[in-house]
Amino acid sequence: MTPTRKGSFHLFNLAGINVHLHWSWFLVAFYQISTRPDAYSTPLWKVAEYLSLFLIVLMHEFGHALACRQVGGTADQIVLWPLGGVAYVNAPQRPGATLWSIAAGPLVNVALVPVFLGLVWLDRANGWITHAPDLHRFVRQLAFINAGLLIFNLLPVYPLDGGQILRSVLWYPFGRARSLMIATILGFAGGLGLLVWLVLSQGPDDTFSDLLWPLALLAFLLMNCWSGFKHARDLQKIAKLPRHAEFKCPSCHASPPAGRYWGCGQCGQPFDIFAGGGTCPHCNAAHDMATCVDCGSRNPLESWKNPKL
Repeated sequence: MTPTRKGSFHLFNLAGINVHLHWSWFLVAFYQISTRPDAYSTPLWKVAEYLSLFLIVLMHEFGHALACRQVGGTADQIVLWPLGGVAYVNAPQRPGATLWSIAAGPLVNVALVPVFLGLVWLDRANGWITHAPDLHRFVRQLAFINAGLLIFNLLPVYPLDGGQILRSVLWYPFGRARSLMIATILGFAGGLGLLVWLVLSQGPDDTFSDLLWPLALLAFLLMNCWSGFKHARDLQKIAKLPRHAEFKCPSCHASPPAGRYWGCGQCGQPFDIFAGGGTCPHCNAAHDMATCVDCGSRNPLESWKNPKL
């Protein structure tokens, strides 16, 4: 249940990364801004606060994208939606590369901490609480939002950054499939723990609408946990397949499985692209590119030859 470009429109392109905004963002923004208590003297401050929240989120997602590029991965799209943002990154399937791509997002929030601390210091030094109360509340609220996003994202609940960082660390001793399996199981446990905490923390004056937004976020986390769990099972099945030892993926160095796991671009029939030198046995169409079933990278067929054999 991750957002896609469907239902979104293009905002801008920065450093080759296209930023899109989902249409539902406006509905939720209107609801959040209009129903929030009037802490400011004018609603414009509430609008500025909400926009600043998503500016912080956008910077966080750019951290993921740019770090992914640093390790040789691809990242060219970010989608903002009501629950935050998603950077579509395809890091090389190595634990170190994945770890850096994920950790760079929270590190942006860490880098923002001294910035907001400096603004809080200016607030105190200049007496904004008296002379500019709206600015005082705005600065304090943004500092709180940044700290809250940092702490929340570092929770070890998959697919939050903390859960994915945990998965990347576990990748070293347990491998790609088992690390994802462990992270998603812990994510389910953490998600259920968050649900219990939400229910128990409600006061007598709270209504169901107060729970609606946290429950929507929790449902998103649990559904992505389930998707990750199924992906881990698929990876375990792939790992047990017989392999073409004479070939290796140029990106992750895994030998491709022996079997009909590739589809012909002309007739659509499945076939073993490595068994016939790239020629489809059904329609004789020639293929010179192969996608790795382990890491998802696509490379020229000629580059797959194992130099050790």
